[in-house]
Amino acid sequence: MRTWQVRDVMTTDVATVRENTAYREVVDVLTGRRVTAVPVVDGGRRVLGVVSEADLLHKVELLGQPHERRVFPGRRRRQARIKAGATLAADLMTAPAITVGPDATLVEAARLMTGRRVKRLPVVDDLGRLVGIVTRGDLLAVHLRPDDDIRRDVVQEVLHRVLAVPDTAVDVTVHEGVVTLTGQLDRWSTVHLALRLTAQVSGVVQVVDALGYAVDDAPMAALRLGGSTPAGIA
Repeated sequence: MRTWQVRDVMTTDVATVRENTAYREVVDVLTGRRVTAVPVVDGGRRVLGVVSEADLLHKVELLGQPHERRVFPGRRRRQARIKAGATLAADLMTAPAITVGPDATLVEAARLMTGRRVKRLPVVDDLGRLVGIVTRGDLLAVHLRPDDDIRRDVVQEVLHRVLAVPDTAVDVTVHEGVVTLTGQLDRWSTVHLALRLTAQVSGVVQVVDALGYAVDDAPMAALRLGGSTPAGIA
């Protein structure tokens, strides 16, 4: 079954700046390309960092304000002050950049964004060279797949290719990403696998189980998994 990867949704025409790009030029790139951040790259297009609107706004927020003398200023406050006075991308950028490879799955990219609290990831090859960029919106766009495309993947990839289920055994309907599986299969374990694999198809929002089975092999399936009931089964 085909799993969508970052390369399937990333943008390849990426706006970039160099380390010596001036503050005003960075602003011009962001506004001109209508993006909220740009990777900073060297001459070999290796990603050094990322400059975002948040990095640039420190100048608007703090420049000209009286310097607060604190005995132990916080790390974020110190960084904000440095960026407020910065004039080049090298001093404005957040580094090192949090990046992802083009072969990463969308799930892996989403977990990385959530875990590191970033809104976009530069996509780099094995040498660290920029090949694209992926945003939260790109990851969510997979749920805009047409229902017919989702149904085709469930029928052809899950039911036919992986499980070898006959055409007449299961009826598949899809409405706004919600997949309903109706019919009768041979074993409980086959039903369990059909539901789990269907949920992994790109664009699926929810799976509704309307499947029956002839043989309850749940105890045997639990033994194969080390004596525990498979996840998602009460």
